[in-house]
Amino acid sequence: MIKRAERIKPIGGFGIDRVAAAAEETGGSHGGPILRMENLDTDLPLPPEALETTRATLDDPKSNSWLPFTGDLDLRAAISDFTAERCGHRYDPEREIVVTAGGMEALLNVLLCTVDPGDEVIVTDPTYAGIVNRIRLAGGVPRFVPFVGEDGGWRFDRGRLLDLVGPQTTGFLLMSPSMPSGGYLDEDDWLAVCDLCRERDLFLVYDAAMERLLFDGRPLVHPLRMDGMAERTVVVGSLSKEHRMIGWRVGWVAGPAETVTDAGWAHVYNTTMPVAISRFAATAVLRGDQGHVDGCVAELERRRDTMLAGLPGWPFVSPAGGWSLLLDVASLGFEPAEASRILLDDAKIAATAMTGWGDEVAARYVRFVFSAEPVERLETIPERVAGTKLAEAVAGRV
Repeated sequence: MIKRAERIKPIGGFGIDRVAAAAEETGGSHGGPILRMENLDTDLPLPPEALETTRATLDDPKSNSWLPFTGDLDLRAAISDFTAERCGHRYDPEREIVVTAGGMEALLNVLLCTVDPGDEVIVTDPTYAGIVNRIRLAGGVPRFVPFVGEDGGWRFDRGRLLDLVGPQTTGFLLMSPSMPSGGYLDEDDWLAVCDLCRERDLFLVYDAAMERLLFDGRPLVHPLRMDGMAERTVVVGSLSKEHRMIGWRVGWVAGPAETVTDAGWAHVYNTTMPVAISRFAATAVLRGDQGHVDGCVAELERRRDTMLAGLPGWPFVSPAGGWSLLLDVASLGFEPAEASRILLDDAKIAATAMTGWGDEVAARYVRFVFSAEPVERLETIPERVAGTKLAEAVAGRV
């Protein structure tokens, strides 16, 4: 029998694939009878430069080259300018930025370079299962600070931070708005995190993938603007969420030169190179007009509001941003997997149970992704769920 490595034993699936397969079996293509709300696909338009530039550069030899292994300098310079505009800190394109095949590869590279077996990394509860399990793949132990679901949204439980930070804690891995909850870290939240980073000599991996997808006029609060954080923060960026360029697989690591050099070698010996065919489009998009993001934020907010207005009394927690919102099915007396089955079988809605996406908080919820379904289809949800066991449980609460 082939040996099974210890690091893989706590790794499990995240449910999206199973729900998607079940939806496909019943003819659930996008635009069909089933609402596809189980994964982060999107029907929102691409940035105007993405397709045009990709088509125009397909026959350029650089679009089919191994080199440079860590991303061409023009793209890294565009990332430097883009990041500096957001946070006021400029990274050296040659020494402090590496381009990767998507943001999740970037996260794993950083974790492989900063986490030893048994080191604890603090994330939120809930957190995307792909992040939780990358910590485990690197040999680390995820520790969970709760997002508390309250009237009006999520609250980052700052009071738990001191309980969680211990002798094995090596750093934080945080994003705002967070995935899958849409939870938001305000200035006081970031100050609490950054104070602990400075006092306990901890690092921060900041996942910037959704940082501008904020609703209700919330400001972008960037941890790099906090005193003393530039030397202990690694920024992981991506074009997959804010810019909707999922298939281009463009991500990056930006941070102190020593850490970025290490992450670059982890990248090279993992994937060898970024996606060369994406290099020109990524550069053009990052240097282009970013106004398209505002339009997408407005549409995402409209979709969130459509769902919340259509199901009053349902125990949703309103997200402060992002692509999805969570339903507290435990408060209705259901296990998340059971609720997911009911939604698919009886309401023709594909939604993913959050089991394994954190700890006790995540284990209560089912996720609805609203990035791939237009308002007109989301308006059918009240009719779809009427008469289901979930709707009966909501009625019994009133």
